[in-house]
Amino acid sequence: MKLASLRHGRDGALCVVSRDGSRFESASDIAPSLQVALDDWDRLEPALKQRFEELESGSISGQSIAAGDFCAPLPRAYEWIDGSAFINHIVLVRRARGAEPPETLSRDPLVYQGASGQLLGARDSFSLGDPSFGLDFESEIAVVLADTPRGTSATLAPEFVRLLMLANDWTYRNLVPAELAKGFGFFVSKPATSFSPFAVTPDELGAAYRGGRVHLPLRTRLNGVLVGDPEAGAEMHFSFFDLIAHIAQTRALTAGTILGSGTVSNADEARGVSCIAERRAREMIAQGKAMTPFLKAGDHVEIELHDDAGVNVFGTISARVTQ
Repeated sequence: MKLASLRHGRDGALCVVSRDGSRFESASDIAPSLQVALDDWDRLEPALKQRFEELESGSISGQSIAAGDFCAPLPRAYEWIDGSAFINHIVLVRRARGAEPPETLSRDPLVYQGASGQLLGARDSFSLGDPSFGLDFESEIAVVLADTPRGTSATLAPEFVRLLMLANDWTYRNLVPAELAKGFGFFVSKPATSFSPFAVTPDELGAAYRGGRVHLPLRTRLNGVLVGDPEAGAEMHFSFFDLIAHIAQTRALTAGTILGSGTVSNADEARGVSCIAERRAREMIAQGKAMTPFLKAGDHVEIELHDDAGVNVFGTISARVTQ
């Protein structure tokens, strides 16, 4: 099942989307918003699935996707927690700035809690702000959780994954080192995050979703040029199930919590990058200096993931940087 939110009020109006992403139909009579659906998923999911199947079969015609003004599936969320499950990314970026990765890198996930009060839609522009901040994109996969009890193990975690989405975790790179040096984590270096127009149930990915990982390439284009298509499954050191177990160690998580994978990264340089920082890190390691600039006003970032049949599963994050 594929879900989306039309721009309406603060929390959007829920709709279902055809599998090929071409049509949508309102589902606000079933649940006014995605958050309401997640709060009462066991009761409402069958009716949502039926509406989706009716749209998919053609028994209801729906509207062209071009007619919809979509916000983020969850325009605001109770929590947005981002991991860093791709160790190659951590090693490269820290090596480039002369910092050692933590000794616990391979056994204890890195996570931070980001801003969740305002989440950006796939086509929302992003204001550059001060150019000296060094704006970067980060292409990621995210899951949306059900109510998840404190102490949930990785073994039990699969039952609490309701949906998957894509994310662009915008980052002000030049603000990161000073913040981390304080020993208190990210804050001003992490502005609002953008999300794909569609959120999908795990079954929409078929066999590509297994072991808490999405085994498909995640494509990023900058100004129309492919900058990376790393495979999102094989080198995800910590699965989403591992990340859930980590963040649920000492707290319960409420329905609608969003959990990110961190920047998708492969060791093979031929697969490109999912953020500028990683390209700059490779340049610094190989040549002693970074040459690729961070984002500027007018730049256009596109992120999408296609399944083996060529379907653009989540729709495209297509954001332009404005002055």
